[in-house]
Amino acid sequence: MAQIIKFGTDGWRGVIARDFTFDNIAIVAQATMDYLSREGLADKGVVIGYDRRFLSREFAERVAEIAAGNGIRVLLTADYTPTPAVSWAVHARGAGGGIMITASHNPPVYNGFKVKESYGGSARPSTTKVIEEQVAANCAARREILSTPYGEAVESGLVELFDANAEYYDQLRRYVDIDLIRRAGIPFVVDPMYGAGSGAIPRLLPGSTEIHGDCNPSFGGQPPEPTEEHLQELSTTVRGGGYRVGLALDGDADRIGAVDENGDFFSSHMIYTVILRHLYENKGLRGGVVKTVSTTRMIDLLAAKYGIELFETPIGFKHICELMLEHDILMGGEESGGLGVKGHIPERDGILMGLLLLEAMATSGKGLRQLLDETMDEIGHFFYRRLDLQIEQAAKEKLIADLSAGGPPEIAGRTVTGTNFSDGFKFFFSDGAWLLIRPSGTEPVLRVYSEAGSPADVETLLAAGKDIAGV
Repeated sequence: MAQIIKFGTDGWRGVIARDFTFDNIAIVAQATMDYLSREGLADKGVVIGYDRRFLSREFAERVAEIAAGNGIRVLLTADYTPTPAVSWAVHARGAGGGIMITASHNPPVYNGFKVKESYGGSARPSTTKVIEEQVAANCAARREILSTPYGEAVESGLVELFDANAEYYDQLRRYVDIDLIRRAGIPFVVDPMYGAGSGAIPRLLPGSTEIHGDCNPSFGGQPPEPTEEHLQELSTTVRGGGYRVGLALDGDADRIGAVDENGDFFSSHMIYTVILRHLYENKGLRGGVVKTVSTTRMIDLLAAKYGIELFETPIGFKHICELMLEHDILMGGEESGGLGVKGHIPERDGILMGLLLLEAMATSGKGLRQLLDETMDEIGHFFYRRLDLQIEQAAKEKLIADLSAGGPPEIAGRTVTGTNFSDGFKFFFSDGAWLLIRPSGTEPVLRVYSEAGSPADVETLLAAGKDIAGV
């Protein structure tokens, strides 16, 4: 048991009824409560929330029983709730920590257990390592699971139901000029992908159009991940419905995707670029910026234009979160659509990012593609694509060994001018193009990323990446 409980980029996840069972979640919950107690955080209580996945509420109630059994007071969301709302509640209520039952963007057969620290953001790697070690120690010692029946815990006041959304929406109204957006009358449509963000933006902006807002634990037969292939219906709706923008949220609403005024997919790189410029030029906010190793070079160029400090981290918002805690960071973001901003919490927030896109449009009177084109006309035009490829374990290990030795000096006829092997194998070229080859640490998958000045150059570099990998 202890060997299979491993926290990934954000939390522990597993297939429901195979790995993610009530017994296993009890083990992880007990270890988490032991951690809170040992760190002197238990007296501050814990916030627990859940998404719309199969059995999420029941899993959350089981975690609440274990918290209560350990004498830790619980604020349990009364209904499904976006992850950033739970994170905000941890911060605003001064809780010792938070737990969100969600598998985020994973396929519907998965569920997960995210830990939030007292600052209202994802648990740092050092924290999840301690919890993993506590799981192993508890299993080895056959540690008793301390638990109070749910009904008894509620009756005694150890578990209190509350509406995390109300306080969170108040924070969003403070951060974004909702009245400005409303007055602009931008016709837009929201796709929460059947997830925990359903109803959020329409509640803030009454009259909004929403698709896929009903409860569907199968998520319409696809993962609730706002990527181009999963947003075809949103694109069609924008094109056919006279909308100027489409906004998409992942399963727990901490990530953002979008469709522009032409109905074309608007990637996370583009979203990051537009919002960063809006924060700096329109809202007058200042601070450094953080990007992960697979994120667009447009952020580098904007940082240079504004004269602000740039940080680059391995993939995973937990790394961005650490920098947001240590430095004055204006914005941090990653390729998967997780973006966070100054003056909020050190956390990804898809709902806030959607509102900021609308605010940027309302301020300028322009569409997303117009705003991006204006920026690229100044700093250069960039194109990006990622491939996810299956690879045998032996081939993956050989590739890692070969590239760790330094990699080729030339790729696709281009001289390699620099490398970054902090998370995968990234190669830079003189014209600003780059290629990243990144083997997954948990799956038989190889991800190949490229950004360049033309779609043709991107495809050439991706093909070269596949040749290097032998797949």
